[in-house]
Amino acid sequence: MSDIFHFVPGSAPLLISIPHLGSIVPDELRPSMTEVGLRSGDTDWHLDRLYAFAEKLGASFLWARYSRYVVDLNRPPNDESLYPGQAKTGLCPTHTFDGQPLYADGRDHIPDAERDARRAAYWDPYHAQLRDEIERLRAIHGKVLLWEAHSIASLIPRLFEGKLPDLNIGTSSGASCAPAMEAAVRRELEACDYTWAVNGRFKGGYITRHYGAPQRNVHAIQLEMCQSTYMEERHPYAWRDGEAARVTPVVERLVRAAFEQL
Repeated sequence: MSDIFHFVPGSAPLLISIPHLGSIVPDELRPSMTEVGLRSGDTDWHLDRLYAFAEKLGASFLWARYSRYVVDLNRPPNDESLYPGQAKTGLCPTHTFDGQPLYADGRDHIPDAERDARRAAYWDPYHAQLRDEIERLRAIHGKVLLWEAHSIASLIPRLFEGKLPDLNIGTSSGASCAPAMEAAVRRELEACDYTWAVNGRFKGGYITRHYGAPQRNVHAIQLEMCQSTYMEERHPYAWRDGEAARVTPVVERLVRAAFEQL
């Protein structure tokens, strides 16, 4: 068992990846970080609990243990922007999504050598496991669905105008999965009671774009859901039973709709 990530192999060609679930800040960084940074507020809280339904589908699970403030596992290793022209949240961030400093000295960048060391210590092992599991499942089944699970605060004025849709599907504008798979997910969205978008503000992060390869029978879909649909968006980021009970079946239907297209 790695202390960098949590991994449980499954029996079905379905892999649930949660790269922003981690909230641990390593001891060597803690003295230099602000209280806000130590809270790891931009974590995708509780998604392991929300996606527990996928156990009965035979899914594999991979999720991070360390905070995205240490290194963002869903950003390119060269730190290029995923959305050119828009506010960037980088590989090793120095500020929260809403602009609060993560470090007591107010730094606005991480030195190259430190960034490279963090990438080697945290980013590389996660992606090695991700690649290995995709190839293991593809070797057994000939096909894989990689479901990228994410959540975010519904209002972040620094990054987005207005409230985000509740459920945001990203398929790299249709490049990361088969058209029938995206269409099946869209039908489920049309039938639900939540606001939604497909390839709107969120088209999929690095993992969806990089690993999704329908021509190799590797299909990747990202769901970025508003945290208001299942939890409190402010510290201490508590799970909300009623809201979670309502949205979880919807998320399950989305996953099942895509999975059935395999």
